[in-house]
Amino acid sequence: MLRAFTYSVDMAVVPITHERDRLLEAAVALRHEVATRILGQDPVLDEILIALIAGGHALLVGVPGLAKTLMIRSIAEATHLDFRRIQFTPDLVPSDITGTEVMEEDQASGRRTFRFVPGPVFANIILADEINRTPPRTQAALLEAMQEARVTASGETRALPSPFFVLATQNPIEQEGTYPLPEAQLDRFLFDIRVGYPAEADELAILRSTTGAPSRPLSPVLSGEDALALQRLARDIPAAEPALRYANALVRSTRPDEPHAPAIVKRHVRWGAGPRAGQALILGAKAHALLQGRLAVSPGDIRRVALPVLRHRILPTFAAEAEGVTSERIVGELLDTIKPPSSEVRV
Repeated sequence: MLRAFTYSVDMAVVPITHERDRLLEAAVALRHEVATRILGQDPVLDEILIALIAGGHALLVGVPGLAKTLMIRSIAEATHLDFRRIQFTPDLVPSDITGTEVMEEDQASGRRTFRFVPGPVFANIILADEINRTPPRTQAALLEAMQEARVTASGETRALPSPFFVLATQNPIEQEGTYPLPEAQLDRFLFDIRVGYPAEADELAILRSTTGAPSRPLSPVLSGEDALALQRLARDIPAAEPALRYANALVRSTRPDEPHAPAIVKRHVRWGAGPRAGQALILGAKAHALLQGRLAVSPGDIRRVALPVLRHRILPTFAAEAEGVTSERIVGELLDTIKPPSSEVRV
């Protein structure tokens, strides 16, 4: 059993400014604006917004009809950011995403030249719809864009717009004709967000609001400059050393060869999370703290983002899958086993 830590945080590390308050109000307004159209998915909206502010990409997994695509479209509509949707299909090739060169002829001189036509990946928000329906070669083209914020096309490397945010959707029940994402690409997603069925009252409200007159257009409330400023502000939020050690302890406890790994990990896990998971925990926790109006990371922030950060980075054994032991259950037991630090916050 890992021991708990105690730490103290000076809340004055990040100065309180009108600009910070304005940015926070814009982030809250974005969530409120999207929530007027998307009902019954509050935790999902929160996690998408956290990923956006943390500067990461998100994978949304859920059965058809749960408004995954509409949710992403609504977020794009409520911002001043450029948005593109890519419908992934088995016949999609890398150039369909990154762009291609076309030959043009000057009518006056007859001279022929090549001009690069950017693909849909050259946008701020990318909806990668049903990403597991395209072959690995095309998935790899998106992988470079997600990791490097640039693409290589026609032998030349081109930078992508900033901010750059990929929201991919995946249907978990249709496996025929799909290409499961490899672990290396899954690791590039900051969050794996699971979209579930709405509660009964929320579903009734959905029926009431979507079967009448068309809903009003959403008002853009967040600019690209604001999104980048929020990402910088989140990184300025301090994380005390014990909070870093707690996040590190959670990640290392997912590895079956670690001496202090819990029994469920040693028995049911083939591969655990790598160092990128620790980075995602801290960045996600900072973004969550910022949205809560706090200026330091608490254990609760780390625990809030632990499931979407770790569920796709833990690979259960075949025996675990046969016994119904999922990565979500493993993460839940880790959160019960690894005790968080106690915090003493000075205002």
